[in-house]
Amino acid sequence: MQERKVKIVRSLERGLDVLLEVHARRAVSLHELHQTLGLPKATLLRMLATLGRKGLVWQRLADGAYLPHMGRLAGGEVATTERIAEVASPHLKALSSKIAWPSVLAVPRLDHVEILETNSPLFRLDNATLGPVGVKLSYIHTATGRAYLSACPAAERDAIIARLRPDGASDSCEAELRDLLLEFSQRGYATREPLHPWPDRSRQLVLRDGRRSIGVPILASNVPVAAINITWPAKRIADDEVIARNLKALQACARAIGDELALSFIK
Repeated sequence: MQERKVKIVRSLERGLDVLLEVHARRAVSLHELHQTLGLPKATLLRMLATLGRKGLVWQRLADGAYLPHMGRLAGGEVATTERIAEVASPHLKALSSKIAWPSVLAVPRLDHVEILETNSPLFRLDNATLGPVGVKLSYIHTATGRAYLSACPAAERDAIIARLRPDGASDSCEAELRDLLLEFSQRGYATREPLHPWPDRSRQLVLRDGRRSIGVPILASNVPVAAINITWPAKRIADDEVIARNLKALQACARAIGDELALSFIK
């Protein structure tokens, strides 16, 4: 029997080429897709919008890159950083319409927290630039790092503090840090102030950048997995006013991210 020739759907083939390229690169810009595939940017945007609607790709706020949808995690595994960023991104976008100052999302590493996403590009303010993705932030000199450290289990906190403790540091300095973390845990948010004497990363930046921040942890099934913040110029508005206006919205955003991530733990 003669094999029947079936025509391919060219538009579908191009769409799959785009999807495969996004998966191959893990993060790719519109311009990079245009250069690699030779398709007009307008066509690529329509394809990416369609793939996004079907939950196959998503666009990071921080730099506009397109990333593959990570899907539900198999076997109840702890959320991957890619999944955390993907889930958090639309919530950070929604937060930008409620709070006048930008935010970052950061996850714990051995001796720092690392920025995964930020809604900073949505704000047209020179003093609102945060990030970029991959920046390492201090556990003990940033509100974001302190928020995570104040919420994590005691054994994890002890290990992190031991890594950060400088040679020759006094017990009183460590006790001061632990008292701060206890205070942050009890009130539900962390701040940059008061400063701590340990010379960890970010300390000099915090001293000179003229900003204030508050941070809250993100809990998924009661397990801390990340933290988010808001940051504002100290000279523009009083700290108490920012906290009174925005803390509830920031905490609600963190809960929404954590609740959605918790669904990824379900087998």
